[in-house]
Amino acid sequence: MAGTDEDAVAAADDALYVLTAALLTPAKFPSVLGDDYPEACAALGLAPLADGYGLVLGQDGEGARWTVVIDDVSLVAVAIASWDCGMEHDLSPDERTVVAALPGWPLAVAVAAPGVPAPHDPAPEISEGPVLSPPDTSVWGPAQRRLGADEIALQWSLWRDQIDDAAFAPPPAAEPAEDTDEADGGGAVADGGAEGNGDGSAEAAPKKRSDIRRVLAEARSYVDTPPPLGRVRSSFASGDARTLRADGPGWSLVARTDDIAFLLLDARPGEVLPVGRGPELPGLLEALDKMAVRPF
Repeated sequence: MAGTDEDAVAAADDALYVLTAALLTPAKFPSVLGDDYPEACAALGLAPLADGYGLVLGQDGEGARWTVVIDDVSLVAVAIASWDCGMEHDLSPDERTVVAALPGWPLAVAVAAPGVPAPHDPAPEISEGPVLSPPDTSVWGPAQRRLGADEIALQWSLWRDQIDDAAFAPPPAAEPAEDTDEADGGGAVADGGAEGNGDGSAEAAPKKRSDIRRVLAEARSYVDTPPPLGRVRSSFASGDARTLRADGPGWSLVARTDDIAFLLLDARPGEVLPVGRGPELPGLLEALDKMAVRPF
């Protein structure tokens, strides 16, 4: 495994200036790295342990980028919670908790340690293996799609306010059955609204409904056949609701258990497809929430 050589661990541990940290657990992991927990672990060459890891990103005394993987998840969780509250917190992992020191950073970091050279990759003779780098998010693809879903979950109210519930009104009774809300798997796409570049035209609508039916069917299959750990995650939301996140091959779903859902697809660059509740979506969200991984 890259970075587990004793010299590499020593180089990272001698003087690691911590810049940020992240959790890598079944319930919370950098989704930019994969659709599920095992996939995210594989991106770092790590075994998907049940308890997960803490990722500490920093620079050594020469300015080189290092990602120190530790098995003390609670230590990293407390540090992140403190930083999120605007509090100072010294994150200093005990060397006994270090699982690996990986050269490079798997995530984009916008800050740098003061008083040391600018961030750069470790020298080849120290890293002795592939250097981690953030996934390319400059073009639309799985990484960008998952980041988009992260943003919607984080800014739910902002995205929800763009949707007029009237856009989900059932179509006229004379319309063919395959174009009804029920045929859409329990929810209808809203023309226009929060879509990034959708034209909302009548010609495009049937294709969008077809995409929605397919994705919701795949999500529904998770209830009967559990997917890899972390494909479906549930987190806190306002009131009694939960924020539900599900990912699959080429798609991401973000929903509130008491509200609508948003879909993002690899095949639809930059688009966000709102899905109304309809008659079946509430039951699907409830079933997914029951099987979802939850944070401790």
